Parts: sequence; C-alpha cells; structure tokens
Amino acid sequence: MKSYRKELFFKTETRRAYINITNEVEQAISNSEIIEGLVLVNAMHITASVFINDDEPGLHRDFEKWLEGLAPEKPYSRYEHNGYEDNGDAHLKRQIMGREVVCAITNGKLDLGPWEQIFYGEFDGIRSKRVLIKIIGE
Repeated sequence: MKSYRKELFFKTETRRAYINITNEVEQAISNSEIIEGLVLVNAMHITASVFINDDEPGLHRDFEKWLEGLAPEKPYSRYEHNGYEDNGDAHLKRQIMGREVVCAITNGKLDLGPWEQIFYGEFDGIRSKRVLIKIIGE
C-alpha cells in the first residue's frame, strides 16, 4: 500500500467563506499515482470545515443564513467561550458542517456522485489555515 500527503493553505479575505477544493483534491490524487484507494480531506483548524455538497451559489447563501440562525456571530457575549477570542460561533458552525470527508478513488479518479463537490468552509477567517489531504491505496 502507498500513501501520499499534501496540505492546502487558505487565508480568506472574509470571516466566512465556502471554497470549492475539488480540483485540488483531484490534482493530489493524480500526483499520488494511487489507482484504487481512499482520500481523507480534513480541516486542521477547529473553526473550519470540509464537507461535500453542490456548488450552487444560492445553496451557499442558504448555508450562511441557516448557520447564522443556529449560531449567530453576534452578540459576542452570547458565548461563554468568547474571552480571548470572539469566535464561539465559528466553533459551533464547524461542529455542524463537519471536520472531514473520506472519498473513494476508483481508476485513479475521485469517485463522487452527481453534483457532489468538496468544499472548505471557513467560519473564522482572515488568518492562515490549512487542510490536510491524505491518500492511501494501491
């Protein structure tokens, strides 16, 4: 069995963002030369997420409205976590959207369903963060 590791780095210009990283994951799979296996893609920060969904702008706006309804950014005093940082909402948003995805690699390609894309979700941006891509297989 072979393995391959790559990191992606992000520093968004906004506090929250949704970035399609499917092409970067596909490129890592190609570079790995693994034909059959699994790819793990996970956010390496507790206020960011990796998830699978449709790349549709209206859906992304729906995510934003839904998450703000569940865990609004303000007032900062709403969260006991806030003190050193004002990002209690970002921790909760990450918990809802998830930490990682695991996908099959078949015939050297990312094996996704129709419309499925891999996203990096940022909930406390404007600073450097990273995503790990770990591929194992033959």
